[in-house]
Amino acid sequence: MPRRTATMLASTLMLIGLLCAGVLIRVPYAEMSPGPTVNTLGEHDGEPVLQISDDVDTYQATGHLNMTTVRVTSADYKMTLVEAVYKWLAHDNKVVPHDTLYPDGKTEEQSTQENAEEFSQSQESAKVAALEALDIPVQSWVIVQSVVKGSPAQGELHAGDVIKSVDGTEVKAPGDVADLVTKHEPGDEVRFTIVPAEEQAAAEKEKRTATKTEDVTITTTTSDDEGEDRAVVGIAAGTDHTFPFSIDIKLADVGGPSAGLMFALGIVDKLTPDDLTGGKFVAGTGTIDDDGTVGPIGGVEMKTIGARDEGARYFLTPKDNCASAARDTPEGLTLVKVGTLDDALDALADIRSGNTDDLPRCTTGK
Repeated sequence: MPRRTATMLASTLMLIGLLCAGVLIRVPYAEMSPGPTVNTLGEHDGEPVLQISDDVDTYQATGHLNMTTVRVTSADYKMTLVEAVYKWLAHDNKVVPHDTLYPDGKTEEQSTQENAEEFSQSQESAKVAALEALDIPVQSWVIVQSVVKGSPAQGELHAGDVIKSVDGTEVKAPGDVADLVTKHEPGDEVRFTIVPAEEQAAAEKEKRTATKTEDVTITTTTSDDEGEDRAVVGIAAGTDHTFPFSIDIKLADVGGPSAGLMFALGIVDKLTPDDLTGGKFVAGTGTIDDDGTVGPIGGVEMKTIGARDEGARYFLTPKDNCASAARDTPEGLTLVKVGTLDDALDALADIRSGNTDDLPRCTTGK
């Protein structure tokens, strides 16, 4: 066989081998891509996204305040080497290490459950932040968020119990509970004064103040965290709220906390005579705390692409995501930096008035 023919044959066989290997070899990567966007002022699957009590004055809003999402491959999806290279070259996709999306071997079910819990909490915080921005009072309570299985608190405290005080000291925030418990040594007794979850639920249903309290004494144990020994009882404290009227957010198949900002803005718009967007198409993302602080999210580059493709002209961007988002801004989209709900409301005022030169824009330098 001539040397040239042999060389070509060997090269062809090597190429075929490499292609087969690329198709068969699985790599520890996952894919992120732009997901759907939903107008919080509109409808989804035939019903309004935001549903507010009929006995409250609401207003028809024009324009868009779209929340954005990211699609990700499932936890058990095994990407091939060829797929990883192809998707890495695709501009509208992002290939990331599998552990970035599913750390510590998290399963699909665990991830879905965690996202659902975060989504529910983001809705609550969005309602609180929106109503506070409108000077509508919201009652808040420190509650037992969860009880660790096998801990001293199991069977003594229950999820939903309202924590009024610890050792006689009034509790005003979830962090107060840990501070008061850890003043003890492991093995000490701690006295919780609580309103049982059933009593609190009945009081809220009957629109009265819960008055029935109980004292529960629990013996602390040693935390299994790394570091210095500290006393714990095995609960996580959180916050619950009583709203002056009902606000329901109807949006299935969405998880995570990143829609909080856009939900809060949608609620404000529905309860405000003025049109927040002035008819403009605004999209955005960001977590939100009860006090209106906007936090960073993952996949911002995918969300800006999804917003642009849907028709958005302005994108409300958490300030801590600005540098990343600005490195590859989709054409025709203005990235607006926000750190609080008030920042977002100020930006919308500029957008609807046409004073866009005053908008705080994202740059690669933050």
